Amino acid sequence: MWVSEGGRLITRVRMAVKHLFLYFIGSLIFLPPVTSAADISLHGFLQGNYSVDTTSSNPDGGDFKLAEERLQLKLDASKDPFHLFIKADGWYDHVGEGWDSELREGYIDYMASKWDTRVGRQVITWGVGDLLFINDVFPKDYASFFSGQPLEYLKKGVDAAKVGIYPGFASFEFVAIPFFTPDTFPSPNTFWLFDPLPGVTNRATEKPAVTLENTQIALRAYRDIAGFDASLYFYRGFWGQPSLLPDNLTMPTKLTLFYPKLSEYGASLQGRALDGVLSLEAGYYDSGENRSGTNPIIPNSQTRFLIGYQRQIWEDFTIEVQYYGEYMLNYSNYVNNLPQGFPEERQLRELATVRLTQFLMNQTLKLSFFAFYSPSDGDSMLNPEIKYNFSDHVWAALGANIFGGGNRATQFGQLRKDDNTYVQVRYEF
Repeated sequence: MWVSEGGRLITRVRMAVKHLFLYFIGSLIFLPPVTSAADISLHGFLQGNYSVDTTSSNPDGGDFKLAEERLQLKLDASKDPFHLFIKADGWYDHVGEGWDSELREGYIDYMASKWDTRVGRQVITWGVGDLLFINDVFPKDYASFFSGQPLEYLKKGVDAAKVGIYPGFASFEFVAIPFFTPDTFPSPNTFWLFDPLPGVTNRATEKPAVTLENTQIALRAYRDIAGFDASLYFYRGFWGQPSLLPDNLTMPTKLTLFYPKLSEYGASLQGRALDGVLSLEAGYYDSGENRSGTNPIIPNSQTRFLIGYQRQIWEDFTIEVQYYGEYMLNYSNYVNNLPQGFPEERQLRELATVRLTQFLMNQTLKLSFFAFYSPSDGDSMLNPEIKYNFSDHVWAALGANIFGGGNRATQFGQLRKDDNTYVQVRYEF
């Protein structure tokens, strides 16, 4: 039996290598070449990731949120003024019972003295929040986050062109994204999700067309002010979470999931204060297709704000707390036009978070705890985790995602039956 299992694992690894090899070949064809004099490195990892239900089975009857073996390869090559980076994953999914692969990042940089540019698939991170996003409007993978994958899988890559300009008095980043990438949410097959219209099974998804007008643009201007990192942000594009458009509000027979237009304006400030690090962030979400707030199908405009503080209490132990709010504008118009049977959102949605981190045994053992709690909705999510580095190349983590409180329509309350315990094992090379 062990020989048979080992043979199947070897076959899966070979298939993953084949998928990633094809990605690398394709990427190298379409990206500019790097000469033989370049500095080139190839790294990656083999990983097993398993997440099992601890409260109830999935809606489809299964007991695993996630069960996979994954191979990642990273190619890094530099030859001034160019830099090439490719990161690709191939994995076997036991829950979906099939192979899959993904080019997570694949871009080329060109660096000059006063400016640089990056073209290709890339992960962009803006803002100062810890798992709370205001000015970071780029796509997230919440399915991976709730099912116990490593935190790096929360952020998704976008196919974009980014230009950085550094004139001296400030720095600027400009991003153009021609292809829309939405947020990824848990599947209704593996998570107990709230559905306002469960009887309507005829559904279609419409993404924004690839046109010049629909190209998403984002701008960040930043500089140091009195020892604080200060940034201003602008984004024009679309909401990352889809809205439901029924063909009839009273007796719908078909639902169309679409992504309304969004413009966002924001600012952030982060620096040392009170023997720790203080973070402030705010943003105005302009819902361009529903500025009056009378269309219940499209989100209202809103303001979002965050204050955070992080401090080391003793050696190798840090604590971080955050308070976050979303304030809906034109709330009375929203309430007056809400269809019967749809849950009413609160005008002010609040979230508080705490992160505790302790390193032990020469920092080879990491104990961490992260918690969300919503004073307005009364729901929560807890994420305790233990991670141990066996060597420079091998580590393992054991953790849990625990949901509670609220009701079936709140963000974490709807997941009360989705508690899971996960195991991550990785060999890096």
